[in-house]
Amino acid sequence: MFQIFTDLGANIPQELVDRWGLGIIPIRCTVDGEVLDVSKGFDGPAFYAAMRAGAKTSTSMPAPAVFLDAFRPVLERGEDVIYIGMSSGISGTVGLARTVAAELGEEFPDRKLAVIDTKGASLGEGMPVLFAAELREKGAGFDETVAGTQDKCDHMYQIFTVEDLDYLRRGGRLHSAVAVVGNMLNVKPVLFGDQDGHIVLRHMNVGRRRSLDTLAAKYKEFCADKSGPVGLAHCDSPKDTDLVVEKLRAAGCTGEITTVCYEPVTGSHVGPGTVALFFYGPRR
Repeated sequence: MFQIFTDLGANIPQELVDRWGLGIIPIRCTVDGEVLDVSKGFDGPAFYAAMRAGAKTSTSMPAPAVFLDAFRPVLERGEDVIYIGMSSGISGTVGLARTVAAELGEEFPDRKLAVIDTKGASLGEGMPVLFAAELREKGAGFDETVAGTQDKCDHMYQIFTVEDLDYLRRGGRLHSAVAVVGNMLNVKPVLFGDQDGHIVLRHMNVGRRRSLDTLAAKYKEFCADKSGPVGLAHCDSPKDTDLVVEKLRAAGCTGEITTVCYEPVTGSHVGPGTVALFFYGPRR
């Protein structure tokens, strides 16, 4: 037996967390210095409305004790642990989990612990987690689940566009001058998560509609199986997300499309109005 853990950044709806019995490592997020309590759910529209009104948000990694307190009881009852975490290209959470796993490995030498770097965030992290849970339900063992999930991570495409370039500027993703001029000219970038889990700028479109068109065009270009699952995450932009769904269907998508409001950990860095697309394609 083994327990699957992920973190808040995986953006998995609570009903699916409960359905698959997943363990969730919390990640701290503050709004104007106040810790955001997501234990009873996340009010996305209110969070992104506050950001639009000028609220300052920040995130921080869990303390080592959070991982220890989550993993140790599982190991003590004789089960193994798989932690599937947020991209090391944007967070140090996976590195911390590996340090904790090494420590616990010495304490529990007969147990297995694996840490998987998804090189993704939001549903780019969450979809591989759900894949792992499905493998476990079908009877896959620890090693098979780890190998299969890692392979899925290597084929995950993450493409997104933002409404306001200033949030990327604050996070160091764009030069300040580019952000200022881009906002003035209504330039909307399309960004990719690369094979190392870093965010890279690929396209600059004039106007929101063209950037949404680009998301669907990239799906049509790179999707390996149009009957496969697709994820869409948005920062309080449901109408644009619905429009992307229409474009994906027109591009041949017949698979299940899961739509979520961006969780606060990643959403606070990309900003209100962001729309992100996740699907499996050729190895990155």
